Amino acid sequence: MKPTSRPVHVNLTEALAKGLPPPGNLAVPIFAHGSLVVELYLPVGHDAQKPHTRDEIYFVTRGAGVFFDGERRHSVGVGSFLFVPAYQLHRFEDFSSDFVVWVAFYGPEGGEVEV
Repeated sequence: MKPTSRPVHVNLTEALAKGLPPPGNLAVPIFAHGSLVVELYLPVGHDAQKPHTRDEIYFVTRGAGVFFDGERRHSVGVGSFLFVPAYQLHRFEDFSSDFVVWVAFYGPEGGEVEV
């Protein structure tokens, strides 16, 4: 994916048409610019992700489920926003078969410093 300095619009239908994630990745790469990487995540059966080395945000786009933040479980559905700091254990559980989230990784390895 080549970074761009132009406005970009990708709708869900276009993102879903990109197909399956590449080998070694759980999500489909959609966009990159500077430190920002946006992907589409469609877990099937179970969420096998491990803690990441950068901060990330999720937007639930389709379906519903439960988000485990390492300590507590939260019901999530269309419109839910989630922030996960770098290295934090997390996963989606008990999600519907149509569950889709946009995920954005950004900032430096290790996460941004709180102000």
